[in-house]
Amino acid sequence: MSQIELTSNPSASIADQLRMEIITGRIEEGAALREVSLAERFEVSRAPIREALKQLAHEGMVESKPNCGMRVAPSSSKSMQELVIPLRQTVETFALRSIFDDLKNDDFAEWEALLTEMKAACENQDFLQLTELDIKFHQSIVARSPEQGLMTIWLTLVSRLRRHFLEGFQKPNDPMKVYYEHLAIVSMFRSGKLEPSIQALISNID
Repeated sequence: MSQIELTSNPSASIADQLRMEIITGRIEEGAALREVSLAERFEVSRAPIREALKQLAHEGMVESKPNCGMRVAPSSSKSMQELVIPLRQTVETFALRSIFDDLKNDDFAEWEALLTEMKAACENQDFLQLTELDIKFHQSIVARSPEQGLMTIWLTLVSRLRRHFLEGFQKPNDPMKVYYEHLAIVSMFRSGKLEPSIQALISNID
């Protein structure tokens, strides 16, 4: 199929792919999302496409308007972003507290792999890839939490911060700074010190 390998839950896989493309700006605000075209792209029936769009609408990523069909919803204003960012910090630090004592080698192996990709993206000044990797890093923290519903809350918040992500990663003065910030976060996680780890995470979410 196109671009991704479908899992046993194709609608979730398609939603994940479309979500990332919307957040990183590969699919622009206001762009039409037509079931037929998406079904052809992902080589599936329209049913999983419909379910994927329903999930994205629930998160605020897309919206349906009369006579227009599904379109990418506008992101939040700067004033709304100022409200949402502290909420995102709260969700991610809550997730980290819930998993910190149970972090394993496999967790650090995944983060190290993301850091390797992030370093390459910084060196190549691939800002879209860098944005995607940053999102994956923070999402991986929330995904590890046993708290049900936390990921849905996080995704809803992130959908409101799309413009913030795009502006934050458009040709930063020092691209490597992004890599080093995340490297410091993982190093702090390895130290086993919870409160400094919380502060390192919060300082990266601004």
